[in-house]
Amino acid sequence: MSDSPQPYRVLARKYRPRNFRELIGQDAMVQTLGNAIKRGRLAHAFLMTGVRGVGKTSTARLIAKALNCIGEDGQGGPTIDPCGVCEPCRAIAEGRHIDVVEMDAASHTGVDDVREIIEAVRYAAVSARYKIYIIDEVHMLSKNAFNALLKTLEEPPAHVKFLFATTEVNKVPVTVLSRCQRFDLRRIPAELLAGHFAHVVEAEGVAADADALSLIAQAAEGSARDGLSILDQAIAHAEMGEGEPMVTATQVRDMLGLSDRGSVRRLLGLLLEGDTAAMLGGVRDQYALGVEPLALMRGLLELVHAVTLVKAGRDIASPGQSAEEREALADWASQLGFAPLHRLWQLLLKGHDEVAGAILPIESCEMALLRVMHAATMPDPGELARLLREGGPVVAAPSGAVAAAPMTGPAAKLPASFEDLIEALWQKGKGQLAQELHDCVGLVRYAPPEIDYRATPQLPSDFAARLTQALREMTGSGWRVTPSDAAAQPTLLEREEAAKAAARADILEIPVVKAAMAAFPDAALVETDQPEQWSA
Repeated sequence: MSDSPQPYRVLARKYRPRNFRELIGQDAMVQTLGNAIKRGRLAHAFLMTGVRGVGKTSTARLIAKALNCIGEDGQGGPTIDPCGVCEPCRAIAEGRHIDVVEMDAASHTGVDDVREIIEAVRYAAVSARYKIYIIDEVHMLSKNAFNALLKTLEEPPAHVKFLFATTEVNKVPVTVLSRCQRFDLRRIPAELLAGHFAHVVEAEGVAADADALSLIAQAAEGSARDGLSILDQAIAHAEMGEGEPMVTATQVRDMLGLSDRGSVRRLLGLLLEGDTAAMLGGVRDQYALGVEPLALMRGLLELVHAVTLVKAGRDIASPGQSAEEREALADWASQLGFAPLHRLWQLLLKGHDEVAGAILPIESCEMALLRVMHAATMPDPGELARLLREGGPVVAAPSGAVAAAPMTGPAAKLPASFEDLIEALWQKGKGQLAQELHDCVGLVRYAPPEIDYRATPQLPSDFAARLTQALREMTGSGWRVTPSDAAAQPTLLEREEAAKAAARADILEIPVVKAAMAAFPDAALVETDQPEQWSA
């Protein structure tokens, strides 16, 4: 009679780390533990905290192994590299060691449960070097249970170690935290997770393309357990070919309801162009393919964030990034100013929150994106304040002016205005010079390629030389940058501060505001996070 087949073990359990070498993404903690063990400086209580699935409970079990390992010859001592074959190592790995007690605080929250531990710690370990108590989700213990544990936790017998794990360390009393050596386990980077998943699928005899594993790693949000659960589902979802199953990026997107990055880029392009009909059609097409509206909003946010990082000069290239994506990010970064990008981010973020709690998600998504498009037709706050002060007409920008930023190209070598010059310096990564021009330079004359300026005391003495060299590199033309004592315009910073002061004064003259300030003498007019908004 043949043996019955072994029941299937999900990947998250099958590939739990068996030693510290297999614990990915927590190198700093492993080094600290290794040094403590080598030097005999072991704490009596450890607290592991971090998001789900980063290895808190696995780490606690590995520490139990490390402290109780006796080596293959039975003569070994505590080690950061437990052998895995001695009786204590095997018994702890199989969850049957009598001296390693694991308790789930979520189902054992009371004083009586803790009292059992307090009474048991008085007795020596039966067969191990240390008697170890692993308490998972320790923050679930009641206040009285924590209080009952305090004295024992502060002065436990030498043969006892406490290992706590929690996802909500803020709920653990400070009196407990102060008695533990704390390790904050980090989210595991997506690149490490993707590499780990590649080893897993190879061991499982499954084929998977790199993009699919990258998508799973990103969806895991730093959690190895979440990623392995998604990978398990993806393998089950994969189509069987002539040989081994194949996990593809398309299948993972369909399974998770994700939008492919190319579609998100096209949608952002339509937003920036102001093509309302095409944008709404693109949203509905993605929805028909199974993409969740919230995933679509998140994809747009990630893309705007990536554009902003590229504009700030940060290299965000990754192995899985296509040439088309790199080109699109660079193009948008060169055309969009920081102010429109920040405004776009805020509008999309507000839309994301609305979609997350909406009764009608797809409709909310469409309305949020329409707001993004049409909010861009309004003048920016500084321009609006200027027009109101000067009494000029407030004219809306053309549709699709989300990208309302100075455009640069081959035909525009010399910036047409002083403001355009500053923006061009930002775009070329010359942020310090741009900031100095904005804050510390009063313009006397701007006639490209010549600039006459009055310097404020804060302007560095080598400013003219640095600006001349930067402009020559940027435009290919020789510039003359000359300090002057002639009458000059206020600096752009001074103008902005004056505009704010004028706007504040105008608001304080509004009858309703006057009445409110009179009724509440201690009230103050403050500027909110968004520059165009004020509140009392």
